[in-house]
Amino acid sequence: MTARALQFVRGLVTGQRGCGCTACPLTPALATRKLALFGSPNVGKSLIFNHLTGSYAVVSNYPGTTVEVMRGKARVGDALLDVVDCPGSYSLAPFSEDERVAQDLLFDESPDLVLHVLDAKHLHRMLPLTLQLIEAGTRLALDVNVIDEAENLGLGVNTAALSKALGIPVVATSATTGQGLEDLNALLAGAPAAASQLSVQYPQVIERAVARIRPLLRGEYGISNTGLALLLLQRDQGARSRVILRDPESVAEIDRVVSEAESQYPQSLSVPVAVARQRAADAIARKALTRGARRRDRRFVEALSQLTVSPITGIPVLLVVLYLIYLVVGRLGAGVAVDVLDKGLFRQHLNPPITAFIERLLPWPALSSLFVGEYGVITLGLRYAFAIILPLVAAFFLMFALLEDSGYLPRLALLADRLLKRIGLSGRAVIPIILGLGCDTMATIVTRVLETRRERVIATFLLALAIPCSAQLGVILGLLSRHPLGLLIWAGVVLGVFLLSGFLVSRVLPGEASRFYLEIPPLRLPALRNVLVKTFSRLKWYAAEVIPLFLLVSVLIWLGQLSHLFPLAVGALRPFVHVIGLPPEAADAFLFGFLRRDYGAARLFDVSAQGGLTGTALVVAMVTITLFIPCLAQFLVMQKERGLKTAVAVAAIILPLAFAVGFALNTLLKAWQVHI
Repeated sequence: MTARALQFVRGLVTGQRGCGCTACPLTPALATRKLALFGSPNVGKSLIFNHLTGSYAVVSNYPGTTVEVMRGKARVGDALLDVVDCPGSYSLAPFSEDERVAQDLLFDESPDLVLHVLDAKHLHRMLPLTLQLIEAGTRLALDVNVIDEAENLGLGVNTAALSKALGIPVVATSATTGQGLEDLNALLAGAPAAASQLSVQYPQVIERAVARIRPLLRGEYGISNTGLALLLLQRDQGARSRVILRDPESVAEIDRVVSEAESQYPQSLSVPVAVARQRAADAIARKALTRGARRRDRRFVEALSQLTVSPITGIPVLLVVLYLIYLVVGRLGAGVAVDVLDKGLFRQHLNPPITAFIERLLPWPALSSLFVGEYGVITLGLRYAFAIILPLVAAFFLMFALLEDSGYLPRLALLADRLLKRIGLSGRAVIPIILGLGCDTMATIVTRVLETRRERVIATFLLALAIPCSAQLGVILGLLSRHPLGLLIWAGVVLGVFLLSGFLVSRVLPGEASRFYLEIPPLRLPALRNVLVKTFSRLKWYAAEVIPLFLLVSVLIWLGQLSHLFPLAVGALRPFVHVIGLPPEAADAFLFGFLRRDYGAARLFDVSAQGGLTGTALVVAMVTITLFIPCLAQFLVMQKERGLKTAVAVAAIILPLAFAVGFALNTLLKAWQVHI
């Protein structure tokens, strides 16, 4: 008998109905409380969310994973919770779009309880956000997470002393090992504590300004008037727009108070506010922290960490990482798995009998060609999805999960910061760029983590231009794995276009460079279970989201064949394909590529397998398809995130640029008689 069934029987005996799950019709209705998870990036909020809700959220050992709000249901003891996992936030005065989302949630949804999750190793730096949440008047609890790593560094946290100093409940947990999660459950099962009465001592100018602004705030804002007044003093536009909406008569007087306070300081009022909070946070942390001897193995890990961020040693480490990706994705994924599935399973054993059966069942070529034949849903769409793209994506996702959980990716961001600044970005842009190697559509959404619109536009353009998605990258590595010189030429050209285009765009777009700040987690040995769960979860996403699109593309091609629109479009592309030295049968791959990037890449895989792409033509095709215009899904997301004008401009620039680079590369390789 299952545990749930036992609970149901026990309930019948004790008179309590229901099995205990939130969906059971026999479970008595309970009031549902809203729980908001707040915290900086990479402190384990997503793991806590997963623990409470049982839903799988992508948990990565680098900042920026949770960009949009995630929601789930939880039952802890007798309490029913609507759990909201907010984007990572360093402050309630936002600098980026993801921090703006976190502020909006606090304003608009007024959660019954806020759980601030912070990293025990960085208590001093993370307590200022705790103080802001207290000032906002929230019912707050504190989860000091990653306590196991703090203990390895010789740091101890006295939760009782911390709770007394802050005036809120405090628990210590390690979400990765399960340590302290029962204490967290017990805290959340009880009624939320009253809001803390702790107050930060600000300079007299700030205190007087807050006292003058508070009575002017007569609307309902979802946070306390003190918290809102401090945001207004820091010229937070989100807070000011809400006052304009709810109490427009007070705005002029509030602006006058803010201007008078600003006249007393040579810099923004954000500076004295932040200094006062940090001073208070330091005093509280000193009461709660104890220091002991760090473990010797951590000293080795810290030395290894330094090797990954120093340019002298970090670049060789990066080359080793890229070589390992090449071996797993290019050799194992494309060289072994694709051969077995495509050439063996589908071409020899599945497609011939299926084709014969469908043609007997549907003797009309116009109808049978929907399912089988050159562009059939089964013989092409399913074969591309399962035999070519799936093994490549699986191999890439596995390596990506290992890199995430090891803590290497934020170190790569630190290593790349100086180079990215040359093209108008900061090291933080490594997050969407790396995610783009998985899916450019998702990565375009993740550009929200960047601080300025200028950065977001530059990153969006470069993602659409020069970052191949996992399926494209897998096909490229697979086709060029036997041609090392061709692989080096492809990588050099794409990287050169990436850097040169970014440099030129950054000179055209107005705006200043943003600041770079990033939490650097410790290097860790990835947990095999988490890596496999993450890989499997992403493959489930692939199956649910991408495979239906492959089938839809096959249907669109079939309709295009019947209406003769598809041959016309392919015919229009053939002169461009001929100019860059590719065979005519490569033209439809570029048309496929607009519908789905991975579909187009798979088509080139087919053309190459049939002997249509060799030597110079193979390298030119890989470079051109990499730089080709973004797929339809990415274009629609660009339009949603950056606006139609920007999306059309990006596509209009990329299309001629891709073929121009392909033409130049083909001309140079032939002129120099490079043999690949």
